[in-house]
Amino acid sequence: MRIAPLFLIPVLVITSCVNPEQKQTTATTSAATGGPVRIGFSMDTLKEERWQRDKALIEKRAKEVGATLDVQVANGDDAVQTRQADNMLTKGIDVLIVAPHNGEIAASIVEAAHRRGVPVISYDRLIRNADVDLYISHQVEKIGEMQGEYALKKVPKGNYVLIGGSPTDYNAHLLRNGQMRVLKPAIDRGDVKVISDQFAREWKAEEALRITEDALTRTGNKIDAIVASNDGTAGGAISALEAVGLAGKVCVTGQDAQKDAIQRIVKGTQTMTIWKQIEPLANGAVDAAMKLAKKEPVQTTDKVNNGKIDVPAILLPLTAVDKSNVDDVIKAGYHKREDIYGQ
Repeated sequence: MRIAPLFLIPVLVITSCVNPEQKQTTATTSAATGGPVRIGFSMDTLKEERWQRDKALIEKRAKEVGATLDVQVANGDDAVQTRQADNMLTKGIDVLIVAPHNGEIAASIVEAAHRRGVPVISYDRLIRNADVDLYISHQVEKIGEMQGEYALKKVPKGNYVLIGGSPTDYNAHLLRNGQMRVLKPAIDRGDVKVISDQFAREWKAEEALRITEDALTRTGNKIDAIVASNDGTAGGAISALEAVGLAGKVCVTGQDAQKDAIQRIVKGTQTMTIWKQIEPLANGAVDAAMKLAKKEPVQTTDKVNNGKIDVPAILLPLTAVDKSNVDDVIKAGYHKREDIYGQ
């Protein structure tokens, strides 16, 4: 039985739009004077495969629409990301796309951009407590719900380990909110016992490995499900399971449909992942950046509160992937068959 249709979430009906004229501007954009739109893209990291894909796709789309693009990568350093954003603003970008390392600290980037009349798009991760112009992402809490729902269907009773992402990434907390919304009734009934509930620093696989090893030691290897928040942490958890002969015997969730995760699903050591198609995300960010730079309205599908305002948002659909529909990822061109099956 194919499960993907059960988890497809339709894009919501357009209900509002971002009006760039609502923001006070103090600078003349390149677009306004007939030049190419200048887009800055401030990235947290390129360590994970998915962020390499984001960078490549945003570069491709910017070239297609005739924009100039400046990409800066902070490598998980908030001070570096802030300096890089300031540098791009000084050079005269028209619009700034930010994938923040720390959603709280990145509020200062928004403030600095707005002082120069530059709109800011919060990309994939929500920037907190700031007047963000637009948030484009997938339905983050829904991802957590889907992970929890899948785990409960596979393992309705048993010992669970919950591995969150980086505590500095607000998305990690949104994921946990979604996971607990589904899991809490089973926990309250006593069907599910949470052995460990921790966050993995910087989304590191080695952190997930440590968390899982500790849980295995404390329970005498009696773990039934691991709700890992992304494929990197899933990989770390699976390494710990392999060391005690439990890989493939414990339900392990993930997110991002990374190549190694899809390989693990085919092999049977990872149970599922959430496929978030990156091309619509990247294209949507660049297309919205072009409109904001030209002071044109951007149609949105939702609003997400960031602690200060209801940020106009574009939230994209999701697909749960396991062995039953793993080939759909290949058919869509997201991965090559030979990279997954080795043939």
